[in-house]
Amino acid sequence: MALARRVAAVVPLVGAVTTAAALTGAAFLTVAHAGCDEAGRFVRTGQSIEFVGGCVNGADLPAAPAAEVEDVDRFGGSKKP
Repeated sequence: MALARRVAAVVPLVGAVTTAAALTGAAFLTVAHAGCDEAGRFVRTGQSIEFVGGCVNGADLPAAPAAEVEDVDRFGGSKKP
């Protein structure tokens, strides 16, 4: 009976570790086969850091939505009633 309890207690842990290992492996495979010739790099320009290179072009990204200043609550981020 005690052995069954120990096994029952370890099974969720083994399942979680196995799932984490599988997801980590899938992430590494996804990145390895992304098809990007240049991975990109971070370059310090003055007081800021800029990402240079990589597969994503800034023109391909959607523009950020413009919010009207008077309709936005600065602390909550939602529109004022």
